[in-house]
Amino acid sequence: MRRWNGWGKENFEYNLEDSAFDYIAEKVGKGNVLNDVELEDVVKKVPESRLLKHNLILTDAKERITHSTGQSFADWVMFKGGGYDQFTDGVSYPENEDEVKQIIKFAKENKVSLIPYGGGTSVTGHLSPEKSKTANLTVDMSRMNRMLSINKENFTAVFEAGIKGPDLEAALRAEGFTLGHYPQSFEYASLGGWVAARSAGHFSMGYGRIERLLQACKIETPEGSYKILEFPASAAGPDIKELILGSEGRLGIITKCTVRIIPLPKKEIFKGAFFKDEKNAKKAVKEISQNGISLTMMRLSYEKETANMLALNGESLSLTLLNKYLKFRGFSINKSMLLYGIVGDKSTTKSVLKRADRVIKKYGGIIVGETPGKHWHKKRFDLPYLRNTLWDKGYGIDTLETAIPWDMVDMTISDVEKSITNSFETIGEKVSIFTHLSHIYKTGSSVYTSYIFELGKSHKETLDKWLKVKEAVSEAIVKNKGTISHQHGVGKDHLPFLEAEKGSLGIKTIENILKTFDPDGIMNPGKLVK
Repeated sequence: MRRWNGWGKENFEYNLEDSAFDYIAEKVGKGNVLNDVELEDVVKKVPESRLLKHNLILTDAKERITHSTGQSFADWVMFKGGGYDQFTDGVSYPENEDEVKQIIKFAKENKVSLIPYGGGTSVTGHLSPEKSKTANLTVDMSRMNRMLSINKENFTAVFEAGIKGPDLEAALRAEGFTLGHYPQSFEYASLGGWVAARSAGHFSMGYGRIERLLQACKIETPEGSYKILEFPASAAGPDIKELILGSEGRLGIITKCTVRIIPLPKKEIFKGAFFKDEKNAKKAVKEISQNGISLTMMRLSYEKETANMLALNGESLSLTLLNKYLKFRGFSINKSMLLYGIVGDKSTTKSVLKRADRVIKKYGGIIVGETPGKHWHKKRFDLPYLRNTLWDKGYGIDTLETAIPWDMVDMTISDVEKSITNSFETIGEKVSIFTHLSHIYKTGSSVYTSYIFELGKSHKETLDKWLKVKEAVSEAIVKNKGTISHQHGVGKDHLPFLEAEKGSLGIKTIENILKTFDPDGIMNPGKLVK
């Protein structure tokens, strides 16, 4: 069963040894454990629904609570502290396209706002209802979760948009295929959510982002059904599919997706390497990507993240031996770790890895074999559970991400980390900051900076800290010409900074497109643009 006020399954914990908490306390402080509200306390705050009765709508208080937030840090403060700005007035679980049409018709006739809901994993505020005098309704797509067809000649498959990552892959694997899209939220996120937020998976270097994987789709809008036809490619004017990608529920409800699939790979290899400094590590990653060495993934942890990862993983025998070996080879505490890997046939994987290994060694890297890569691959979907563990000990953790050209990567990381440090120094507090590069491109890289900090003495104080950091970092990203969102969409959290990226004419264009599909503005208002 999923947690109502945290990440993932109730019976799964991300366990840390005492030494890990000692490490965090040394870096940040002892932590402030808050008195979080119980579900029963929140139930008492849920007002009567403003929706008219309908056979497809549930107005149970617990349903409404669990569908009123996503997983952004602001959402966490809301459900941990019980300070909800607004509850959704009801939840609908359509089971087919006809029921989706009925819901949209009901919403139009009664001036009800609709919030499409996939897996509830949004980290940028897509799912919180806006404060308004009119009612809102969350449309949970989880019952539209089937594979409808597979075409092995065309290498395509058709799915209902509510299918979750594990179910999608299980259906394809049974037929000898894979989509290969594995975002951090893979276990819970839906195909429709990936499309709506322009998701990127761990293996995007090899398989591509969701925009590359989406062949066609169907969407139900307030102005009727709209279907993207299935072409290998087309030069027939602007691609309307690109408008649906990243639309965040503002155009309508995605009901069906045709995706490009490939046969299951014969071989998967994930390895680890260490560098003495960040400069040469980045040069190696850049050269691998620009020389056409077709790895499936690379993740470069800079010095502080490498230290954090090693500290939080405890004092296992394998880790102790690894540290001793690196120390023997002259690698100090200030080392950077690269995880890299490839999936494919046996001969291809072997030749590609040889080329990558040569570049790594060229820049002074030491290859330590498959153990770190296998550990990452096995545990890669567990990391979000760390948020639960740290919160319970009085700490918050959040991640800020962008993508930036290579010549601006160093400056952007420096400015982002400085903005976080300064935000906490002004209130006399410490913070632990660490950065990695992943989703590597020929022209640049995504940059992910995480930070651990003491929760405030109240939920409100905690939210104020986070808002201050969010604004400062967003300004630093915009100043360095980075994208405000590499893979998580815009939602509410990034909305104030979107115009810096799109320009005023771009924002006006988006607004006009939204009005074309949704003249009355009932689709997920307040997200993406005002």
